[in-house]
Amino acid sequence: MAASIVRASLNKFSWFVVLAMALHHHICSVAIAQQVPCFFIFGDSLMDNGNNHQLKTVARADYPPYGIDFPGGPSGRFCNGRTPADVLAELLGFDHYMPPFPVASGLEVLKGVNYASAAAGIREDSGEELGGRIPFGGQVENYKKTVSQIEKLLGDGVTAAKHLSKKFALHGLGQIGCCPFKLDGPNGTACVENINDAVQIFNRKLKLLVDQLNQDTPDAKFIYLDTYGIFKELLDNPVPKGFTVTNEACCGVGKNNALLTCLPFQTPCDNRNQYLFWDSFHPTDAANEYVSRRSYRAESPSDAHPYDISRLAQV
Repeated sequence: MAASIVRASLNKFSWFVVLAMALHHHICSVAIAQQVPCFFIFGDSLMDNGNNHQLKTVARADYPPYGIDFPGGPSGRFCNGRTPADVLAELLGFDHYMPPFPVASGLEVLKGVNYASAAAGIREDSGEELGGRIPFGGQVENYKKTVSQIEKLLGDGVTAAKHLSKKFALHGLGQIGCCPFKLDGPNGTACVENINDAVQIFNRKLKLLVDQLNQDTPDAKFIYLDTYGIFKELLDNPVPKGFTVTNEACCGVGKNNALLTCLPFQTPCDNRNQYLFWDSFHPTDAANEYVSRRSYRAESPSDAHPYDISRLAQV
């Protein structure tokens, strides 16, 4: 069912993404040096960079100490610094980060847009207890609006579709059962394995879907990124990679600093580069950089399937 939906969608435009991000190889109207001319991001708070600003929601990160290490300060990113989308934009050669959909306009949409929304999910009702958010279906609708803009900028829909090569990088889910909010046991160090087991079931099926989509849609390229495995390595052996604190958040309150996310103007930890988690759920800038670099250029055959982002950009 999912594969047939994707195939039908690809016949018109390449706008279907299962989880987090897509790379689209538009032939833009000006020469550019990036490895891919355009970069579009879909996802949740791990990728959000300001799409929730105008929404009535508690899922916001537009206040200090969020953004304490990001140029310009708080921006809507649920991190002390960069999100994985930001790091990947750097690795792909862009000289800027993709703007959130509400403020993306003019020629800048030719280079990409970020549609990710905190608390969003694939299901329409995911995160509804937190208030406003843009579910995956809404993100796709916003992308379709961008496609219309691109059609006008390039002249017509036929030209836009003709010069569109479809490349998708799909992030698997991470070890949700090991984030500070979920850690269990007397010392708050034990991962909740039934959650991680469910995550691995999802990831296995997502990886199979990538194989099926590559077989059924030869005009598109799909890859699967093993976020779970990369993050597990960080948790199992953090010190050689520069991390010393893996079971509590850099800012927050309560057990593991994870009962609540960062409070407005709260003073976070000083050694942020040594923390795996910034708040109850979200990794630090340092952790995002580590995972993203291995997604871009795999260090292990299991990091990406069938190949990594650096090769995806070239094929």
